Amino acid sequence: MTEFESDEERVECLREIADDVRGGSSESEQIAAILYRVSDLYDADEETTPKDIYLNVRNILNVKESGGLER
Repeated sequence: MTEFESDEERVECLREIADDVRGGSSESEQIAAILYRVSDLYDADEETTPKDIYLNVRNILNVKESGGLER
């Protein structure tokens, strides 16, 4: 398994991009959420794995595909 070293600069960069991407569309919100989840790999305060992120992203996309949380 690949280890991800803490890298605050990478965390900050990914989260800045997520903030820039976040906008008026649900697609941009999804991309921002995915970038935030990926940044967690490099955040020393977070305990996550690529599998956790994959499952979370898959859930986000499934909810979107099924019509959202407000169904």
